[in-house]
Amino acid sequence: MIIPRLVLLCLLAGTSAAGAQGEPHGYREDNYRAPVPGTLAGATVISSDAAYALWKTGRVAFVDVLPRPPKPSQLPEGTIWREPARHSIPGAVWLPNVGYGQLAGVMHDYFRAGLEKVTKDDAAHPVVFFCLDDCWMSWNAAKRALEYGYSNVFWYPDGTDGWSASGYPAEQVQPEPGGQ
Repeated sequence: MIIPRLVLLCLLAGTSAAGAQGEPHGYREDNYRAPVPGTLAGATVISSDAAYALWKTGRVAFVDVLPRPPKPSQLPEGTIWREPARHSIPGAVWLPNVGYGQLAGVMHDYFRAGLEKVTKDDAAHPVVFFCLDDCWMSWNAAKRALEYGYSNVFWYPDGTDGWSASGYPAEQVQPEPGGQ
């Protein structure tokens, strides 16, 4: 899939330089809300404006990897717990919990199936991974997608925090069925 030249120029101009630390060799396995590196080998790091330009084309898959919030363990018996709403980039597919440093086999299967769905089983289809600002979940997920063989991977480290701060639209999303 060819991305219009204007979007490509926007991508190049919007490459993030955030993050003072270098890339780890493996996956981040703890302290997921911490400063992230400014790079991800094999992926293109994009800014909010570049993410918006890609989104406007309607030809790029957006994958939100924010984990689902766990049900509080100390709720009194009989309390009804309602999971907080997730507002995300319109049209994004929410694949929660796929950005952890280690995944069980069932979560690898869920992630692969979700990627196949959003890319129409085309490993060259452009796909943007995001979460929140300073969230290693998106870095881990983008790295994992590269290892799965996806070749047109974009990492949006500012996530929905940067998206919203830029005034771009958001909508409530539901998790893709099949995850934990």
